[in-house]
Amino acid sequence: MSKHSANRCESAPTPHEPRILILSASVGAGHIRAAQALALTFKDRLPQTTVEHVDVLELTNAAFRKAYRDGYFSLVKHAPNVVGMLYDKLDKPKPKNLGTQARLRFERTNFGKLSKLLRREPSWDLVVSTHFLPPQMIAHLRKKETIHCPQVIVVTDYDVQGMWLHEPCEAYFIANPEAKVYLDKLGIDPQIVHATGIPIDPVFTKSKDRNECRRELGFDVNRPLILQMSGGLGIGPAEQIYRSLREDVTVPAQICVVAGKNTKLKSALEAHGPDSRHDCKVMGFTDKVDELMAAADMVITKPGGLTTSEALARGCPIVIIDPIPGQEERNSDFLLENGCAIKPSHPEKTLGHRVNELLKHPARLHQMQKSARRCSHPEAARDVVDQCIALLNARNVSRSQGKPSDAEKPASAGRRHRMKLPSLRSTGRRKK
Repeated sequence: MSKHSANRCESAPTPHEPRILILSASVGAGHIRAAQALALTFKDRLPQTTVEHVDVLELTNAAFRKAYRDGYFSLVKHAPNVVGMLYDKLDKPKPKNLGTQARLRFERTNFGKLSKLLRREPSWDLVVSTHFLPPQMIAHLRKKETIHCPQVIVVTDYDVQGMWLHEPCEAYFIANPEAKVYLDKLGIDPQIVHATGIPIDPVFTKSKDRNECRRELGFDVNRPLILQMSGGLGIGPAEQIYRSLREDVTVPAQICVVAGKNTKLKSALEAHGPDSRHDCKVMGFTDKVDELMAAADMVITKPGGLTTSEALARGCPIVIIDPIPGQEERNSDFLLENGCAIKPSHPEKTLGHRVNELLKHPARLHQMQKSARRCSHPEAARDVVDQCIALLNARNVSRSQGKPSDAEKPASAGRRHRMKLPSLRSTGRRKK
């Protein structure tokens, strides 16, 4: 039994063949990858179940989809401080200001196809969301008693932002115990909040030998391996960081850069040619991230929730670069406080120096590897799914006894997990 299995809900698969809908959004790769990990695990635990994974942005009109997706990436690239400002401004559970309510109404008007999907017959037994867009639509329809399916929300960062919080909701799955305390302070029933970690591909639960992975990938087992990730879309100051590694790391090493889908970046990196001190390799988009992280001594990356969780699962220390203000800054806080990461103040200029210092002090690097494993939750997907199975079983028991489940009760019946209004984020304390 793994160290993360102690709190797992040990429940036998429900005899009923449930219909499970998993909703994500293609705003970055993380939300999609979390949904895929859960879909794989549901099929493993409940082989006869119907599992459907849907990207909700594909259910909107083209104009909304382009504005939402392209607008976000444009802000991240050109105005990241605006992203941070919006993140903090919208970090309010149950907001009542007119601007936020108008935003929610606008989003609902663009999700007619999602509403039809949720009302499809036969009805869904459970809806799982790995992005904050679907829960508010589900909550809206349940309050109108248009649908009665239970929903659970899987937060894909190490902090919980207010836009994730919508009721009615049967369970929240969050990354760490502090987030659970925060939701308790907001008045959410702690019994429905589970600190499972962030779901990642089940392949990360399998132990892999570092040297064997290096040999399979064509790397030297005797030289340090530095893995530089630019993200699935190749966003970030990748070329400057690559140059800093080549120029400022004096310990002979291997540098592997994953350029993602950015073919222009890949070509620019390859144009640097061979290096006299380091063995350098540039890759495009790859499905070998698991093996690369298992082989690497450290990974240089933006601190997205999924990438971070994957690195921790492989005991791979993180060199944080260019965090998006808001969620990635809070992910950075978690990593730094737990000794899993370092964060250069000026990565384009000093990252090579910081990496070199780690390579020159292997005892510190080893301690960071131990801290990464301590903070990891490689079986998070299974823990989430087992809790969902318990929820389905409880619902089946209620039905067999002729009692309505919580999701089938009228919205006006009231729930114990009513959220309180104040946000703790802007001031660090409750508003008076």
